[in-house]
Amino acid sequence: MALVPYDPFRQLSNFRREIDSLFHDLPFSFHHEQHFGSMRVDVHENEREIIATCDLPGLESKEDVSIQIDNQYLTISGVMKRSNEVKEEHMHRQERFVGRFQRSVLLPGPVAHEGITATYRNGVLEIRMPKLASDHKRNIDVQFH
Repeated sequence: MALVPYDPFRQLSNFRREIDSLFHDLPFSFHHEQHFGSMRVDVHENEREIIATCDLPGLESKEDVSIQIDNQYLTISGVMKRSNEVKEEHMHRQERFVGRFQRSVLLPGPVAHEGITATYRNGVLEIRMPKLASDHKRNIDVQFH
């Protein structure tokens, strides 16, 4: 049996590793993502752009939604308004979301701030963000003398 020096924080480190693995297995993430309301966001990419799609049925005007990009975070927020078609005392079930919503998601890469488009059609918001040209990787010519 090998002698191991005493480390008072070893148990704490093991505990943190176990907690991290517990949260890693959950179907959602707590890390830098906020989710208020019932909005779900799909994010995918192609060679030229990153595309975010989300279902937002019931928006009445473009003033009801706000889209912001800060670093690599996309934030979609706004308000769902629904006219009260039925009196409260006659309502048996109310499941449609009404009120403020906000969702922030981490994008898979940096995007250019120019050329971003957002379209809303049939209750679906689609945001197309051109990828930022990456000059991080380049070949360096070696000069021989």
